[in-house]
Amino acid sequence: MEPNVSLPTNPALRNGIDLDALQATIDAVTADPAKAQTNWTIRSEWLGGTRSDHHVDGYSIGGEYVPRPFRISIDEPFELTGSNEFANPQEYLLSAMNACMIVGYAAVAGLMGIDLDSLEVETTGDIDLRGFLGISGEVPPGYPRLEQRVKIKSRASSEELAELHEAVQRTSPNFFNITQNVEVNSQLQTD
Repeated sequence: MEPNVSLPTNPALRNGIDLDALQATIDAVTADPAKAQTNWTIRSEWLGGTRSDHHVDGYSIGGEYVPRPFRISIDEPFELTGSNEFANPQEYLLSAMNACMIVGYAAVAGLMGIDLDSLEVETTGDIDLRGFLGISGEVPPGYPRLEQRVKIKSRASSEELAELHEAVQRTSPNFFNITQNVEVNSQLQTD
């Protein structure tokens, strides 16, 4: 979706983010909330064993469809009966949260006038396989807790960086998706 404003030819870049384009999007969404509506779809295909491919065809923003053809390949490690060709779903899940937050840090820092020298997000968690394997109903099949460390190098003050950190946690879609109960309506279709 292109904003209904003309952008300067030399955009203000901070942290690799085009702040003029970002502000134009903020202004367009503020003026017309319908432009804020997005839809994301992943179509997943089992390829046998632990292998699967996940297809992104495109997404919708502000009522307009934007084609974006991508394929994400997933597998499991040898120890979990996989071929170890690709990262597994848990690694993609944590990567998706970290990547979403990195976008947030770069963009929000830019809007705050903060230059980032470096940024690293590390998330770790333990899964007890007894839940996943159905051995124990007392053990959750997923992460009971995640630990995250965000390392930022910047000339900004500690207070500014704390404000940035809080803002990203408040506004990151994938931080929200992992830290909140998201209702999933899963329906089985058989042929």
